[in-house]
Amino acid sequence: MQVYDVIILGAGPAGLSAGLYAGRSRLNTLLIEKQKDGGQIVITSEIENYPGCLDEESGASLVARMTKQVEKFGVERAQDTITSVDFSGDVKVVKGLHGEYHAKAIIVATGAFPRPIGCPGEKELIGKGVSYCATCDANFFEDMDIYVVGGGDTAVEEGIYLAKFGRKVTIIHRRDELRAAKSIQEKAFANPKIKFMWDTVVEELKGDGLLERMVVKNVKTGELTEVLANEEDGTFGVFGFTGFLPQSAIFEGVLAMENGYIKTDEEMRTNIPGVFAVGDIRIKTLRQVVTAAADGAIAAMTVEKYLEH
Repeated sequence: MQVYDVIILGAGPAGLSAGLYAGRSRLNTLLIEKQKDGGQIVITSEIENYPGCLDEESGASLVARMTKQVEKFGVERAQDTITSVDFSGDVKVVKGLHGEYHAKAIIVATGAFPRPIGCPGEKELIGKGVSYCATCDANFFEDMDIYVVGGGDTAVEEGIYLAKFGRKVTIIHRRDELRAAKSIQEKAFANPKIKFMWDTVVEELKGDGLLERMVVKNVKTGELTEVLANEEDGTFGVFGFTGFLPQSAIFEGVLAMENGYIKTDEEMRTNIPGVFAVGDIRIKTLRQVVTAAADGAIAAMTVEKYLEH
């Protein structure tokens, strides 16, 4: 039985950063990813807010370089879907569809993914008009029409942020009143650039390469309305803020969590010695590539100290 120093679960920016630092520290490291590297960022066509990214850097190109760095420092790779874990002993056990893996320490970097709006055309137009991150993509829709789907705190707060960029922001909500805190609502209602589409859901998103049309339905009357892109713009933005889905189901009852997100301290330690969590899967205030990468670096250094003692 091979026992690694550390196993990293997930190869998004947090997991890759952890792999880079663990590999450079000469830790015997295994990085497990069920699909392709990159997580959410790989679908982003252009990155402008990660330090050093210039000249139309894409999520895919950034991740490709991160992956190459990890390989350079001898990190082993495995493609597998993890089905269960046993963190009770000094040697942690991770079971997947294709094998069983053992390590003295575990870094969980399984991420959290936006809850989809749930309509035809959405998946095909992600990164082509459809987004789930205002901080990432707001400036791509400067002086264009922007639609925000959702009615909670995040949706309204991000709508206010997007109003700094867009010509007009319309918040689409399936009810006739927002769920956001009153103080946040007041700011939105007072903003002349923010409009509201009540009792409405998105039925379909359409476009040839870019988002060009959206069909919405009034849930009370059943009436369908088609929203078209401004002719000069050729496209518009639809931002979904209906919640996130942390990929933490296999850790329920094992790691301390809140609303599905793993609790950690500032050095990425969980409630179980030898188990760490990084990136979007943990409770944090800002979910961006730069904070995910920082989490991964911190966790790897903390793992090294843990193994020494």
